[in-house]
Amino acid sequence: MRLLKMTGIGNDYVYADCMRERIDDPAALAVRVSDRHFGVGADGLIMICPSDNADCAMIMYNNDGSEGRMCGNGIRCVGKYIYDNGYVVRPRVSIETKSGIKHLDLTIENGICTGARVDMGVPLFTAREIPALLAAPDADTGSVRITAGGREFDAVLVNIGNPHCVLFVDDADNTDPALLGPEIERLPIFPERINVEFVTVNDLGSMRMRVWERGTGITMACGTGATASAAAAIRRGLCGKRVTVKLDGGELVIDWEGEGKHAFMTGAATYVFDIKGYDVSGSGAANSAAALTAVPVSAAADSRQ
Repeated sequence: MRLLKMTGIGNDYVYADCMRERIDDPAALAVRVSDRHFGVGADGLIMICPSDNADCAMIMYNNDGSEGRMCGNGIRCVGKYIYDNGYVVRPRVSIETKSGIKHLDLTIENGICTGARVDMGVPLFTAREIPALLAAPDADTGSVRITAGGREFDAVLVNIGNPHCVLFVDDADNTDPALLGPEIERLPIFPERINVEFVTVNDLGSMRMRVWERGTGITMACGTGATASAAAAIRRGLCGKRVTVKLDGGELVIDWEGEGKHAFMTGAATYVFDIKGYDVSGSGAANSAAALTAVPVSAAADSRQ
């Protein structure tokens, strides 16, 4: 089975080509390969699988072994993989996720996919859709009071394939997501837990965002989180219809025309290295002397392999 590492502006995953093979215990494998000291080092595991309804399916696991529904940065890398490796030959692809089928327009440069524009679907703003245990299931979640760390926040709750709690703060650069993120993630009002974004709006066209992801912790980028944050800001009139979201690992561009419309996310997808000799069914490496052999970009450039 081919294992490789790819990244969407620092949101890095180990990817497994499961188009012809399967992994028996992906949750356990996700925990092992994600460990940055004893494994490969990643935010989780994404399996690229066959689909009866789309060009392929992506099944993702966070680094704690919990299954996720959708990953905005990961799905761009899946699109890159299936194009660069000949599973599709056209630049518009469809990928099945736990949050439905997503459509991507790939950016192709010299025969290689370097990024994608992803149709993220319609941002949702009701308690039932998040889900959040508010007084009424159909309550609007554009302004929800939550308390964490002894402070009260006016949060925007958004579901865009994953649930998000967006907090507008004075200085996202100097906000540590680890201080409040774990508590908010597990507040009783969020039965499925929640991702937490800390956002500072710079102007009508840009914002700074840091994130605490459920099941993972701090990551360098979150595609669904960037989309949720932009939608929250646009809905509040803080930003225009196109927003550049600046994350720890790079930038994403979000386009949203408003209520009931689909949001679109554009960003890069990057190959990092192939992983050789890793025993996906066991407790680590096939050879205890070397857990993996990395083939760096310079030695194994992005190409159909």
